[in-house]
Amino acid sequence: MKPVFTITLVIGAIFSLVGALMAYVIAYEEYSHHYADKKKPFHHAMQTAIFTFCVFLVLSIIVGFSLNRLFKS
Repeated sequence: MKPVFTITLVIGAIFSLVGALMAYVIAYEEYSHHYADKKKPFHHAMQTAIFTFCVFLVLSIIVGFSLNRLFKS
């Protein structure tokens, strides 16, 4: 792996994790107002967090490949 791609992947993974945690907190807070049972808000918030993590990680991989190609030439 190239250094630019590795750095981008590490930074992307860190920010993806932070984004997923924030998405979980926000989604859980919002969903908890609509359900009496605490199991459903947890499930919906976890789905939101996993989706957010995956989207940010894929975007950071795309940026890493783009920067790798840019600095290659």
